[in-house]
Amino acid sequence: MSEGTIIHASALVFCGRGILLRGPSGSGKSDLALRLIEAEGLLVADDRSILSAEDGALYAAVPDSIAGLLEIRGVGLMRVPHGTKSRIDLCLDCVPRIEAPRLPEKAATRINGISVPLFKLYPFEASAVAKIRAVLQYPFAHD
Repeated sequence: MSEGTIIHASALVFCGRGILLRGPSGSGKSDLALRLIEAEGLLVADDRSILSAEDGALYAAVPDSIAGLLEIRGVGLMRVPHGTKSRIDLCLDCVPRIEAPRLPEKAATRINGISVPLFKLYPFEASAVAKIRAVLQYPFAHD
C-alpha cells in the first residue's frame, strides 16, 4: 500500500461495499460500527483509519496497533473479526439528529483527491443500519 493519511474515522465492509464513518469522539462511529458488524458487516478499522488513493479509488486500512479492536462504550475494548483494507465506496458523517437532512441533495466529499458519495446520518437512530443498506442496495428515485 502506498503511504496514507491517518484520520479520525472508522472503516467497514457492509453489503460488499466499503464505508467510512467520520465524526468527532462520541459522535457514534463505534456504536454504528458495532451495529453494522452485528448485521454481517466486517470491521476494517475503528476510530483511526489509514486512507490512501490507489488506481483512482480511495482505500482504508487499519493501523497495526489497533487491528481487530473495537471500542464498545460502557463495555470496553473488544477483539472482533476484521479485515485489513477495503476500497471506500461511501462516506457517512455521523452528526447530531438536527444536522441530518430529511431529504438531502446528492453530495460527495473529496478525500486524497478521490470523490466519494457523502451522507450525513444520525448514527443512534434505530433505522441507521437499514438506511445504510438502502443507500448501498437501492437506486434513488431522482437518478
